[in-house]
Amino acid sequence: MIVDPEIGFTADVIRSPQRFVGRTGLIQDCITALNATTGLIAVYGKRGVGKSSLMRQIQQMALGDYTLAKNAGLAEKIPQRPRTYLTVYYTCDSLIADGKDLISRLINDQDPEDGLLRLVPNDGKQIVEFTRTKEVSGGSDLKVISWGAKGIEASKYAKVVPGDVVQSFRNFVSSIVEHQVQKRMKRDSLLIILDEFDVIANKQGIGSLIKSLTTPYVKFAVCGVGRDLSDLVEDHASVARLMEQGVLAVKPMTLAESEGIIAKAAELFRGKIRFSPGIASKIAEIGQGYPYFVQLVGKQCVNEVNSGGGAVVDETIFERVVDGLREGRFFPSLEDAYKRAIGESEGRQLLLHLLAEQATESSFTDEIGRVTLKDSRTVAEAMGVQFVDQVMPRLVEKKFGPVLERIDQGVYEFVDPVLRQYIRHRKM
Repeated sequence: MIVDPEIGFTADVIRSPQRFVGRTGLIQDCITALNATTGLIAVYGKRGVGKSSLMRQIQQMALGDYTLAKNAGLAEKIPQRPRTYLTVYYTCDSLIADGKDLISRLINDQDPEDGLLRLVPNDGKQIVEFTRTKEVSGGSDLKVISWGAKGIEASKYAKVVPGDVVQSFRNFVSSIVEHQVQKRMKRDSLLIILDEFDVIANKQGIGSLIKSLTTPYVKFAVCGVGRDLSDLVEDHASVARLMEQGVLAVKPMTLAESEGIIAKAAELFRGKIRFSPGIASKIAEIGQGYPYFVQLVGKQCVNEVNSGGGAVVDETIFERVVDGLREGRFFPSLEDAYKRAIGESEGRQLLLHLLAEQATESSFTDEIGRVTLKDSRTVAEAMGVQFVDQVMPRLVEKKFGPVLERIDQGVYEFVDPVLRQYIRHRKM
């Protein structure tokens, strides 16, 4: 019988606390940050480490659902009366040019479950309470179930200021706090979550706006790719005081946590798919602490089991997946990025593999480290790559990825560490 691999594995954001694995220390920090009266929550880390999944868990806890914390053995860390919120969740994109552009998006977002506009009181829509997961035992939010004849006209309680999106946003937030947070739902605060915040081209001034709006009744959470917090919030000096308890650095998982993803999947499959002893650790080793890659490999293992009509991911199935990875037959998005980077140059391909395979000082407990060109140049030249400096530029050009980001003279970092792991296993 064919088993849907999505039952146990997914490359999508983990929304349900029942599917979330590991991160006990971060979960405890989330509890602290959410229950601080004021403050900005800032989540950052490299691609593929599970930042967006953590943000969705923060949203769940903000609504009063602490299932995740209880499952992680942190019940005693939950306050007797935790702060509760109404939530807004917005995923940014690279078309957002600056702060005003972001605010314009927020005040026009019609998402029925996560948008800011759904919370603005007006007589043109119908709002109901709902829970975000089937397993939720407490906590609810508001969503729009239907728009009335007056559409999204928000004029009854919140004033739109023509030509001034920032003031309109301030008015919307004040109205939500007064009429939804305090009166109707009787919550402590409004939580505005901005995911993939790093892709905004010009973030100047956003930190100052966040600081001016942050009160015991309004809290912000931002999330994005970055090596440190200064990568995420450009005018971070304006919000430094807000971040004493809310800075959450998401790093690669430990091997044990990665194996936990496989164990959780086996539990969700309810015996329809089983994993032979030792397979979980081998999948975790390939993933190198990046849950996104662990999920991809696990999902492909299930696909291979389905193709053979079995029910067990054993050594044969695992090796079949590894062979497919080496040959570029699986994971098309990673394969496309790999081919786009190397182009038609065998020399560039060799250099990229040498850079990806450089030894790093840390792996599971910190960011997978930087690479230096000089450490690979000698080997590349000895293997016949005569003009290293001519094949290198494509690897840092935006239109071809980029695969690498230049950090300093001769020092680079892989933009996507998951792609680096893919290259390590990919056959030349």
